[in-house]
Amino acid sequence: MPETTVSAASHSNNLLRPRQPGMHGKVTNIELFFDLVFVYAVTQLSHTLLGDLSVLGALHVLLLFLAVWWVWIFTGWITNWLDPDRFAVRLLVLALMFGGLLLSVALPEAFDGHAMLFAVAYASMQVGRSLFMVWALRDSPPAARLNFYRITLWFAVAGVLWVVGSLATSEARLAWWALALGIEYLGPAAFFYVPGLGRSNTREWDVEGGHLAERCSLFVIIALGESVVVMGSTFAQSARTADVWLAFVSAFIGCVAMWWIYFDIGVERGSRSIRESDDPGRTARLGYTYLHLLIVAGIVACAVGDELSLGHPHAIAGTAQIAVLLGGPALYLLGNALFKQTVNHTNLPLSHLAGLGVLVLLIWPAQAMSVATLAAATTVILVVVAAWETVSLRKLRRELYSTDQE
Repeated sequence: MPETTVSAASHSNNLLRPRQPGMHGKVTNIELFFDLVFVYAVTQLSHTLLGDLSVLGALHVLLLFLAVWWVWIFTGWITNWLDPDRFAVRLLVLALMFGGLLLSVALPEAFDGHAMLFAVAYASMQVGRSLFMVWALRDSPPAARLNFYRITLWFAVAGVLWVVGSLATSEARLAWWALALGIEYLGPAAFFYVPGLGRSNTREWDVEGGHLAERCSLFVIIALGESVVVMGSTFAQSARTADVWLAFVSAFIGCVAMWWIYFDIGVERGSRSIRESDDPGRTARLGYTYLHLLIVAGIVACAVGDELSLGHPHAIAGTAQIAVLLGGPALYLLGNALFKQTVNHTNLPLSHLAGLGVLVLLIWPAQAMSVATLAAATTVILVVVAAWETVSLRKLRRELYSTDQE
């Protein structure tokens, strides 16, 4: 994550985004085009989890999801600094898009026959993107280049482990890839420390907060959009019984409630907070790089829960179904609560904590409930949380939007 000296190099390096005081860089069409690949990736993940609801299957999908999120968010960081309207940057984004497509294709069999394809595609995207930044910053001050030397070394070490894991047995592969992913996730927290090269500092990271906030909110839309696709396609293939209709309406209302919890006021408060922060790099690292993965993971799990409730509404919820139907909303509320606390520098939202508490209390009666009934109960909880927060923050909401209109 490059330092503030990157901005100083913008006069000699025309690959960097132009910065205008008081304004944030727009999300460009090619960034949105790149995101289309991750619509497919999210779909692959949800279908892979639905196909294997065992503990091992869930661990596999969790690791793959963390990898997908990590490659996407780091690309978001890169396009936060580089100007996607430049030809060379567009070629980079398109190359990453192709790599992302290969990665997405490999997801369902990443722990089987497509392990090498997944590992090579992933490692190539991570290392190749960082090497491009080293080249893009070739005329920048040494501090900026050193920062990407560090990042490239971290990704290169992890990349070797990804490839080695792809050659290992399926039982050992999870351990190798977990180690590789652990190294990558530790990187930002350790400020990409490398002996002899030092480490970064969040105050030195030249983050354009408004752009990064918008990019992450768009990924949340991608995940919610995948939920809508699952909901619609499953309902289209189901019998139009009263129970299926109720499950369909419940799933839709739950999706709306999730949108409301994040977008009604949370996303705007977060964007404003990071734009006005005296240390946007720290906010970007924790609030957007780490905590948003909980939010997106919750949406993916909820999409699987919607498919379960529409496909098998009468079935009594088993352990796996309960874990998905309660775990999805719980992850989503936890991620939102931590994100809002981090970016707004406030206490954890009481509405979200109450929702999490009720979800925990549902674990015991859930064992005697049908899948559709349990899904409807989680929808009610999400709606109550959304309504509670809207009412409690109505004054702040008016102030935010009245300021925007001015």
